[in-house]
Amino acid sequence: MDGNPQERSLSRRDFLKLGRTGLAGTALLGTGGPAYAARPHSGQGPPSGGGGSSISRQDWGRVDDQPVYLYTLSNGHQMTVEITNYGGIVRSIWVPDSAGHVENVALGFPKLADYVENSTDPAPGGSGTTYFGATIGRYGNRIAHGKFELRGQTYDLPVNNDPNTLHGGPKAFETKVWDATMEQGQDYVALKLTHTDPDGYNGFPGTLKTEVTYQLTQDNALQIDYRATTDKPTVINLTNHTYFNLAGEGSGDVYDQLLQINADGYTPTDETLIPTGEISPVAGTPFDFRSMKPIGRDIRNDNEQLLLAHGYDHNFVLDGSGMKLASMAADPTSGRVLVTYTDQPGVQFYSGNFLVGDLVGMGGHIYRQSDGFTLETQHFPDSPNQPDFPSTVLEPDQEFASTTVYGFSTAGNSDLQSAQAPTSIPETGGLDLGPLLGFGGAALLAAGGGALALHDRMKREVG
Repeated sequence: MDGNPQERSLSRRDFLKLGRTGLAGTALLGTGGPAYAARPHSGQGPPSGGGGSSISRQDWGRVDDQPVYLYTLSNGHQMTVEITNYGGIVRSIWVPDSAGHVENVALGFPKLADYVENSTDPAPGGSGTTYFGATIGRYGNRIAHGKFELRGQTYDLPVNNDPNTLHGGPKAFETKVWDATMEQGQDYVALKLTHTDPDGYNGFPGTLKTEVTYQLTQDNALQIDYRATTDKPTVINLTNHTYFNLAGEGSGDVYDQLLQINADGYTPTDETLIPTGEISPVAGTPFDFRSMKPIGRDIRNDNEQLLLAHGYDHNFVLDGSGMKLASMAADPTSGRVLVTYTDQPGVQFYSGNFLVGDLVGMGGHIYRQSDGFTLETQHFPDSPNQPDFPSTVLEPDQEFASTTVYGFSTAGNSDLQSAQAPTSIPETGGLDLGPLLGFGGAALLAAGGGALALHDRMKREVG
């Protein structure tokens, strides 16, 4: 497993050869101009997005005297995503169930003010900062004791998750107003967000220029492309913190939803949720998600790691290298399926352990423990202090480049109950999901030897 951040980029091989069902991939090579239609959305029900692919924006308020917008991306295949340039936050993801009923499957807030308060001044004794849907950086997950050493120099960071630094420290990427550019091609719509993090901000060295592009494809996939450069050696770990509930936002806990993670090992933690440095096998533990199982099946087991985290909040060490299948999740009731691909070495599975019933979501329901789960594709937590973990160091002559794809589809109830993806998932995604995904609506998965289409500019050979 190579730790060089610049080698996390995509190759040209067909990494999503997924069997015999679904909508064949369409090449996303168009470069048409952006559409700037004004279609305000109240937040009640799915945003309008009928017809073909479209992207629009509406005024959503101001933060630090900077304009904040809410962008609506629709692909004409019943999938719509709302994203704001405040924090690069994915506010909602609207996808159909197996009967064609469209619901939002991402946790989030009704108003901009709710996000600002939760990220900068959360109520004491409550759920804390939840990072709903946020772009996380410049270092996602935890750094032990708020310090690390690089090139013989110790860097001190502000502690915001006592005694550690979490998600880049206080008022990090999730609180910034990003510059935004809308894009529309022949078969995709995209929102490009850019932000420059100053040298020394929250203690991190180097001026970090970051670009995050959210692309909605015709295959009902949300593709996230990350790019970053620095003028000094630094550390970097970028991810997205969307909480998913495939039964629908505000519908209750996710314990009966199914999950499979392509990982033979995970990184156990100490009592402050910092990895111990070892990679432990998942076999024979509640962390064994190599075959699909309900999220809640083992979550109440008497297991030290589950007790420390109040559930799952752990980094899974993904099998394979390059672009690969990371996980598959499904809701047996609605038939919705979420397949995650990434080129990162790990994924943080978090079961919403610290939602304590003090927050009200978009649909007017109170969020309680395990009302959503995250699949944060990433490098490992505390890597700057763990020499045996893949390196997160970014040099001035390198470009950090990474891609994660969240693909949505549907399957029939009986198929979800009986079908199992194989324990061993090929690195190139050569998994036959025909038995699982052959009975739903428009599928993400490419037919025959087809591959999920990716924008040509992101298809780069690794040198």
